[in-house]
Amino acid sequence: MNTFVIETKHLDLFYDSFQALTDINLNIEEKKITALIGPSGCGKSTLLRVFNRMNDLIDGVRITGDVNVLGDNIFTPETDLIALRQKIGMVFQRPNPFPLSVYENIAFGLKIHRNQSKKEFTDIVKESLKSVILWDDLKDRLDNSALKLSLEQQQRLCIARVLTMKPQIILMDEPCSALDPIATLRIEELMQELKKNYTIVIVTHNMQQAARASDNTAFLYLGELVEYGETKHIYSSPKEKRTEDYLTGRFG
Repeated sequence: MNTFVIETKHLDLFYDSFQALTDINLNIEEKKITALIGPSGCGKSTLLRVFNRMNDLIDGVRITGDVNVLGDNIFTPETDLIALRQKIGMVFQRPNPFPLSVYENIAFGLKIHRNQSKKEFTDIVKESLKSVILWDDLKDRLDNSALKLSLEQQQRLCIARVLTMKPQIILMDEPCSALDPIATLRIEELMQELKKNYTIVIVTHNMQQAARASDNTAFLYLGELVEYGETKHIYSSPKEKRTEDYLTGRFG
C-alpha cells in the first residue's frame, strides 16, 4: 500500500493577480523520488516551495486549497515553520556552502537548534558526510574552507548539511544545473542511496535526468498539473498530448 507524505488538494497559488498554480491535486509517495518537469515558468519551483512554505517569503503570495505534509495541514495558524523546515530539507540550484570550514558548515544548524556535546556534533558531522560519500575525501580536511571544494563536493556538502537536521523529506530545486555530466550522474547515484531513508522531490529541467533518477514524474504546464504517474509510463506512453509533445521536444 502506498504511503503519501505530501498531499495537495485543489491547490491554487497567486502572485498578486497572477495565478501561478491552478487546482493542483498531487500525492507524493514515501521514500520515492518524484520529479517535477515542464518548461520554464510552468510552476515547478513554485510548487516545490509550497511544501516547506518558502513562498511565504515573497510579497503578494496568496494560497488556497489544502496541503498536508506528514499528515498535518501546513497552513494552519498553529504550524511551526521552524519545525516544518526541519522535517523538509531543501537543496538549491547552485551549491551554497557558508564561508566557513567543512566542519562548521555541517554543524551550523545543529548549533542553532540542538544542545549537544562536541563529541555528539562530531559524530553527526561524520555520519552526515558518510551519507553523501564525502567522509573519506574530507575527513582530514574538516578545518578547510568549504568554498575550496569542487562544485560537486559543495553540493554534496549542502545535502549533508540538510541531513544533520534529520528531515523526512528532501526538496531539490535543479540540484545538478551547475554541475558537469559526470558530477550530475554521481549526484543521481547519491539520490538513489538517499531514497532508502528519505522522500525526495526534485525539480529538473533535464528530462533525461527525470527519466533516469525518478520513480514518479509530474508534468506541469502553465501552472496546471497535466499528468502524473510512474516515470516509466509517463515517458513510454503518456496519456496527454501535451505531455507527449513536451517529451518529444515539440515545445518547451
